[in-house]
Amino acid sequence: MAFTLTRLLFLLLLSYCCFTSAVLADSTLKTYIIRVDSESKPSIFVSHRHWYSSFILADGAAPESASRILHIYDTVFHGFSASLSASEIGSLRSNPSVLAVFEDRRRQLHTTRSPQFLGLRNQKGLWSDSDYGSDVIVGVLDTGIWPERRSFSDLNLGPVPKRWKGVCESGEKFGPLNCNRKLVGARFFLKGNEASGRGAGPGIGGGINNTAEFRSPRDADGHGTHTASTAAGRHSFRASMAGYAFGIAKGVAPKARLAAYKVCWKDSGCFDSDILAAFDAAVNDGVDVISISIGGGDGVSSPYYLDPIAIGSYGAVAHGIFVSSSAGNEGPNGMTVTNIAPWLTTVGAGTIDRNFPAEVILGNGVKLSGVSLYSGPPLSRKMYPLVYPGKSGVLSASLCMEDSLDSNLVKGKIVICDRGSSARVAKGLVVQKAGGVGMILANGLSNGEGLVGDAHMIPTAAIGASEGDSVKAYISSTTHPTATIEFRGTLVGIKPAPVVASFSGRGPNGLNPEILKPDLIAPGVNILAAWTDAVGPTGLEPDRRKTEFNILSGTSMACPHVSGAAALLKSAHPDWSPAAIRSAMMTTANLQDNSLQPMTDESTGKPSTPYDFGAGHINLNRALDPGLVYDLSSDDYVNFLCGIGYSNKVIQVITRFPVSCPGVRKPLPENLNYPSIAALFSSSKTGVQSKSFTRTVTNVGDPKSVYQVKVELAPKGVSMTVNPTRLVFSEAVKKQSYTVIIKASTNSLMLDDSGSAFGSISWSDGKHVVRSPIVVTQVSPL
Repeated sequence: MAFTLTRLLFLLLLSYCCFTSAVLADSTLKTYIIRVDSESKPSIFVSHRHWYSSFILADGAAPESASRILHIYDTVFHGFSASLSASEIGSLRSNPSVLAVFEDRRRQLHTTRSPQFLGLRNQKGLWSDSDYGSDVIVGVLDTGIWPERRSFSDLNLGPVPKRWKGVCESGEKFGPLNCNRKLVGARFFLKGNEASGRGAGPGIGGGINNTAEFRSPRDADGHGTHTASTAAGRHSFRASMAGYAFGIAKGVAPKARLAAYKVCWKDSGCFDSDILAAFDAAVNDGVDVISISIGGGDGVSSPYYLDPIAIGSYGAVAHGIFVSSSAGNEGPNGMTVTNIAPWLTTVGAGTIDRNFPAEVILGNGVKLSGVSLYSGPPLSRKMYPLVYPGKSGVLSASLCMEDSLDSNLVKGKIVICDRGSSARVAKGLVVQKAGGVGMILANGLSNGEGLVGDAHMIPTAAIGASEGDSVKAYISSTTHPTATIEFRGTLVGIKPAPVVASFSGRGPNGLNPEILKPDLIAPGVNILAAWTDAVGPTGLEPDRRKTEFNILSGTSMACPHVSGAAALLKSAHPDWSPAAIRSAMMTTANLQDNSLQPMTDESTGKPSTPYDFGAGHINLNRALDPGLVYDLSSDDYVNFLCGIGYSNKVIQVITRFPVSCPGVRKPLPENLNYPSIAALFSSSKTGVQSKSFTRTVTNVGDPKSVYQVKVELAPKGVSMTVNPTRLVFSEAVKKQSYTVIIKASTNSLMLDDSGSAFGSISWSDGKHVVRSPIVVTQVSPL
């Protein structure tokens, strides 16, 4: 008996060792998001979590393996995320209940006067008619929030809306008392980030840098505080960033309520599994608007069924929630726009009529215009030796990368650094460390003349590419080049504005060019908004300065302007759908700048196109009363997904519910009832080609009205007809459809540098002008 027991124990130990070895051989865990057909759950499982655990345990995994489940999704998405081995994920893929599996990916953040620039005025217009967005709840998916800022005061606000079901989560230096009638809720999501283990630096726990972060909704980065206050910050008097942009800071919807969802973490970024969990929570909590200034950092977009931002936003829109997203900062090159799902509102960035000039004065008397937010001791007009380390031909030195500068070369001098590869403000620290007294930050060709202000820690001026060439030419022309920098403070009333920011993500849409993206642009350059106390205005670790407000640029800053605008429109028109709100913004957008000229592109100085600005620059007072809107339902989006060739199973990954695409005649994706039209013609065909488009408008203005069409399409080789040319509405007839036929002759078609031609259709009743951009382009068949 003893021998038998001993033998049995030995065999058990041997099998355990073999099992352990097998696990160790396959121990590389990655985080995956698994989409499950929830309708197939067997009744023997008491909950979805128990059922999902069975997927992992099916291969004989140890019971504790089930603890590797990170998030359970049940509102905008059905499924879960978990840390799994290659063998486990292989087994999961073969499970008949699993619809899709995709690896967790890291995303990036797309990073006072702007409400007035949007046309908002006290006591009249959209602010007045919407009561400043009162009782609308804006959910911000970002880096958290610094709740003590004046921008988040609940002074004189009424009770929290009863429909709100969210919570104020406790954590490091954050508790229930940090929420109020303004900041109605706050949550944080880090399981996916921690499981990634991709953080860097001391004190790492998983992916989170414990020495620089708060394990709570508190904002250690500043980005989330900035975007939240841009969308819905309260009036804050005597606001500025170190004296720059002095005045009254306020968000677009000052009385709207805020809910912060911290999904992005300092140093380690934002992970899809956490973002999807935040979408799930926000919809359950009862938000009306979601603002997400997050996306891919490379300008490349995944298919919608592999993109958790597209999936999460679809679920939100299906629940009647407006979702505003940033277009990305990979411009000015074409096809760089991100967040391109047609149910998202995708926002590019433009300038406003305020600037922070800094002047570079060369030793030969030439003065060059730049910008800066430097607030330290001035150079006092003293001329300093000027040096360009890139003259040596070493790329790292031209870019002023870490440890690339020779102190013998730069000590006591103003240093020219080329923009790119590292943070603009970080280059100044490299110059300072090497003994330089100041920096001239020069754009390259890719940035053109586009400039943004930064709160540099040493005297610095950012200059455009042409000015950069002038400085370098001056250095080459003399034995002892010198320069100084003068800082001019804040200037308002700048013309022209808006100008499309050079960094703003551009079209065409890389997945489905039938849908024009971005949808529109909003203020995104040099925006003043609230800031965290955890870091200085540059966000760099050595920057110990404290500031209540900071000035940032990016489509991250443009997105919350549209989020706040949606809150105002939702408050003024509670019955409008997310698509109706977007349509109102798009069809009333501005095409001209404040000098009454066509908007230009900051990178080239040339007129911009719908690939740059979509339908135009948002104009909120006109959006309040658009006359007609192009509405869309979930069924319309499903038809679109069928039209682009997605199978029923793939579409269910996005929609959560089973769908059935037509078996014979698929819908045409270009017939999605969008407020813009893109006509794609084959480049391989000759002669005259024709495309037909159908659109339906809903009257939200005077019940009895008549609209006449106006067509603008100038390029040679293109013709366009609209039928009917007149739309008559009444109390009984609120919707009307029309057809657009666009013909293009490949023999005489004249396209611009982008390979496209542009025009518009406008409907007018004498009071309203409802404008839709038109794009005509040629594509090569697959």
